[in-house]
Amino acid sequence: MQELLEKYLPNVMSKLPDFYKSIAETLQMVLKAGIMIFIIGLLLGIILTVTKKNGILENLVIYQVLDKLVNFFRSIPFIILLAGLIPLTRLISGTAIGVKGAIVPLVFGTAPFFSRQVETALAEMNPGLIEAAQAMGSGPIEIIFRVLLRECIPSLVRATTITAINLISLTAMAGAIGAGGLGDFAIRFGYQRNQTDVTYASVVVLVLLVSIIQIVGNVVSRKCTH
Repeated sequence: MQELLEKYLPNVMSKLPDFYKSIAETLQMVLKAGIMIFIIGLLLGIILTVTKKNGILENLVIYQVLDKLVNFFRSIPFIILLAGLIPLTRLISGTAIGVKGAIVPLVFGTAPFFSRQVETALAEMNPGLIEAAQAMGSGPIEIIFRVLLRECIPSLVRATTITAINLISLTAMAGAIGAGGLGDFAIRFGYQRNQTDVTYASVVVLVLLVSIIQIVGNVVSRKCTH
C-alpha cells in the first residue's frame, strides 16, 4: 500500500506533515467559525422572522435595517470580503493570516447566508400553531422557543447542513490569502508548483468532509422529523 501511494501520490507522501496540518487547520476553521456563525445566524434569522410584517414582534424598522445589512454582506463576493475585512480582522484577531485570521471573514461571509436559511426554515411554520399558542396565552419568548424553534428543528438541521458545506468551500477559498487549510495547501503546492496529485488529494479530502456532513445532517433531520 505504501509503495502504491508513493507511486501515484509522490508529492503528497513527501509532504504528509503539511497535508495533515492543512486538514487540521480546515477542521479548526469550520469548527470555530461554525459555532459563531450558528449563534449569530440563528439570532438574526429569529429576529428577521418575528419582526417582519405580521410577525409576533412586528417592527418594520428593525426588520428593514437587518434585512438590508444581511443583503449587503451576502452580495459581496467572498474573495473581495476577505481583502476588505483585513483591517478589521487585524483589529479583532491581531493577524490577518492563518486560521486565526480567517475566522472573522468567514463569520461575516457566512452568518448572513445562514440567517436567511433560518428565516426560510422558520417561514415553513404552520401559522395555526402560533395562533393556537397565542390563544393559550403564550408570550413571544415562549412561542419562539417552544413553538417556532421546536417545530422547525428538521428544517433548521437542513439549513445548518447546507451552511456547513458552504463554509467548507469558503475555508478553501480563504487559503488564497494565506489562511491555511486545504485551500492553501492545494494552491501553494498543487497549483503554484504544478503538483497535481496534491490538488487531487486535497479535493478528495474536501469531498469526504462534505459527504460526512451531508450524511450526518440527513440522519439528524430524519430523526427529528415527527
